[in-house]
Amino acid sequence: MIEIQGVTKIYKELTAVKDLNLTINKGDIFGFIGPNGAGKTTTIKILATLLKPTQGYARVCGYNVLTQADDVKRVMGYMPDSFGVYDDMRVWEYLDFFGAAYKIEKVRRHKIIDEVLALTDLSHKKNDMVDALSRGMKQRLCLAKTLIHDPQVLLLDEPASGLDPRARIELRELLKELRNMGKTILISSHILTELADFCNTIGIIEQGTLLYSGDITAITDRIRGGKVVEVRVREGFEQKAEEVLLNSGKCASVERDGLDIRVTVAGEGPTTDLVSDLLFEAGIKISSIKEQEIDLEDVFLQVTKGIVQ
Repeated sequence: MIEIQGVTKIYKELTAVKDLNLTINKGDIFGFIGPNGAGKTTTIKILATLLKPTQGYARVCGYNVLTQADDVKRVMGYMPDSFGVYDDMRVWEYLDFFGAAYKIEKVRRHKIIDEVLALTDLSHKKNDMVDALSRGMKQRLCLAKTLIHDPQVLLLDEPASGLDPRARIELRELLKELRNMGKTILISSHILTELADFCNTIGIIEQGTLLYSGDITAITDRIRGGKVVEVRVREGFEQKAEEVLLNSGKCASVERDGLDIRVTVAGEGPTTDLVSDLLFEAGIKISSIKEQEIDLEDVFLQVTKGIVQ
């Protein structure tokens, strides 16, 4: 659905994006991660046909962003990191304006407006003035505007920026609903814990260079050296448990802190079963065991150096 090949964007002496190669498949929710100034917004604007790359090319749904911009706009919805609303316009008028811009017939627009308002939970605000909405409501309205022409691909640049915790939770649930509808979504965000909740693929970019991209679980395992299992043993078994795991030849690393043991297991398969079986066979009693959840913040800090252009 999105294909980027060798894209470079140079502003005078600044290289905002350098030789970027990226593929996003149908139905993917791709989390685009990087510090401020890393090149995320530049990449998104190139895909949205708002910027021309210095080198390389990009395609959205097979359409070239340079030579088929109108076709790209028909299949793509773009939500910028900051956007304006128009004074003296009601919510439905705002959406009607953009529906007309997308050449949706007038007889169909009213039904579509009601549908996107219901999807974004704004039906009760249909006749309110746009400039009187809260920031969270305006974010939802911008997303409704982005969905008005039923795009196959969504480009969302920091959609949760500046929102309070409740508004962020509501936005997250809405994005999950869009995923269930089969939309392909590229989303950039600094709220990494929330990205891990609904993204299946990620890309980490710094100084315009893509450092990692692909399946979120595979990237996390690669950086951590495998899947991490957290196990707590009964008192008196901690030293023996550490020795059994270290000597098993099946654990990449074992770290003990009192009764808690952190085990890194390389390779595929049910890692908690492997660790529990090793301890059970040695007669060691376990209080609890679980696989460590994906921590994107930890991955991000390990991969990036904190360097801004």
